[in-house]
Amino acid sequence: MVVQRWHEDVLGAPYERLELPLGTDPEGPVVATLVRRRHTPTDLLLHGRGPLHGADVLYVHGWSDYFFQTELAERLERLGARFHALDLRKYGRSLRPHQTPGNVDDLAVYDEDIAAALDAVSAEHPGPGERRLVLMGHSTGGLTLSLWAARHPELVDGIILNSPWLEFQATAVGRAIVAPVIKLGAKRNPLAPMPAVDPGFYTRTVSAAGEGTWTYDQQWRPDRGFPLHPGWLAAVFAGQDKVEHGLGIQVPVLVMLSDKSMLQPRWDPGMAHADVALNVDTVAHRALSLGDEVTVRRLAGAVHDVVLSAPDVREQAYDAIGRWATTLLPR
Repeated sequence: MVVQRWHEDVLGAPYERLELPLGTDPEGPVVATLVRRRHTPTDLLLHGRGPLHGADVLYVHGWSDYFFQTELAERLERLGARFHALDLRKYGRSLRPHQTPGNVDDLAVYDEDIAAALDAVSAEHPGPGERRLVLMGHSTGGLTLSLWAARHPELVDGIILNSPWLEFQATAVGRAIVAPVIKLGAKRNPLAPMPAVDPGFYTRTVSAAGEGTWTYDQQWRPDRGFPLHPGWLAAVFAGQDKVEHGLGIQVPVLVMLSDKSMLQPRWDPGMAHADVALNVDTVAHRALSLGDEVTVRRLAGAVHDVVLSAPDVREQAYDAIGRWATTLLPR
């Protein structure tokens, strides 16, 4: 039996991290990293009867991102969940100097990361009784987890998606036009540099150095994102194509989105209260392709990462999660 060695996380106590070795790929050794909030007996007594009681929540971040949203962990545990976050390979805590940030050629590669995380969660709490698994993903992480859930329906009890990147900003028609060019580029040179498309507006909406209030590691979450490569973008397009054709997910899904997008080349103060990364109307429509029981919750004034919005918007988001879990999530 392998003993799990948890260490204090960069977030400080009570957060801890566990490194998950995943073998090697063409760039060398690969790991993922699981993060948990260490519980006290008082925590278990206070939050043992919420609507997420008996559920393990596994959170996966988006592109050019990592887990740092401690309020999210604390609020979901108040709802009764055991919360874990996963920094995927080549992101955040899992990124190594020899690696191209975020580089994969198929989103199904993350099956290994997720399987390792779930094994670690099970080993952390051995004993009788089955717990529910609720997946929570932001942006590209939402796309990744949706595809994973469709491949592993027997393992999932519910899904919470925070501004998931289910469709290209220019709609499925735009993706159909661009995808063949990207796919050809991925075949010829998957790591070829692509033009930068992020003007830094999203960072400005959330960072304490801009219009926001949040602080984080800017090496793990760069102002203008990681450089884009055709191999990775082709993998995303392939995943979005699968969503367009229907995933057939049978468990309840909650999709949280801003009420508006502001996708424009010049900064506008209104961007601090809008999604500046996705076309939220397109994503709301595409969410209906996920499965049979999809709830779409539009939040006025939300930014791309809903749980980094203004305090009143965040309260609405956590209230939406609680009500969804109370009424739809199976016990």
